[in-house]
Amino acid sequence: MTENEIQLKAIAALTALRGGVGTEYASDLLGEVIPTQFLVPDTEDPAEVGVAVLDQLSEPLSALINGLLLAFETVAEAYDRTEPETPTDAILQALALDIARNTG
Repeated sequence: MTENEIQLKAIAALTALRGGVGTEYASDLLGEVIPTQFLVPDTEDPAEVGVAVLDQLSEPLSALINGLLLAFETVAEAYDRTEPETPTDAILQALALDIARNTG
């Protein structure tokens, strides 16, 4: 799957969630970008096996994150152009504070 296809899956999952589709459907969409099989070296060294799996996971996960960030940035820029009472950065700061208060 290409980086663009993975980014489209991320945007489709967000769109589905915002459209009221169940989280299971969105999870299935995102799950399609994660490899189900891995090529691992013929070795007894668990570190080499771990690195091989991580290498194969890093590209699709990076593309998925980039797709989510692209979608967020696009929506945030459109929202901020409406000159809202609370800009995006203030909403994010409030969210971070809420999460920090609820952590630990």
